[in-house]
Amino acid sequence: MTEQNDQSPEGLKGSGEKIWGATRKTFHSATFRANQYKKIVQKKIDLASIHKKISSFHADLGKLIDDRRQEGETDILTNEDVQLLFRKLDSLKQSAATLEEEIENIRSETPPEEEEGKPSGDSSE
Repeated sequence: MTEQNDQSPEGLKGSGEKIWGATRKTFHSATFRANQYKKIVQKKIDLASIHKKISSFHADLGKLIDDRRQEGETDILTNEDVQLLFRKLDSLKQSAATLEEEIENIRSETPPEEEEGKPSGDSSE
């Protein structure tokens, strides 16, 4: 008798809705993780670019300090050009720290739970 109830239109409809709900939830989770991964990769690319700039500024700073030393300058660290490079380095390091923090925030995000009865097409993105 229970087999007949499972084969009734209401039983199939309930089973189909459960399958559809699980499929939507899985799809939602997969797309969320894919978008999360995409954001992290882009932030890491930006971070690598900033690290390259920092390395370049370190080389420029070293050359500038050596040039000033060879010119006989005694107080090299107060030189305007040296201070400018220090400010640029500080700015780049701050940008790198911000990006690293954003990467961690993205990694810690969890997919938002879908509201019951909310159509999946009503996304504000």
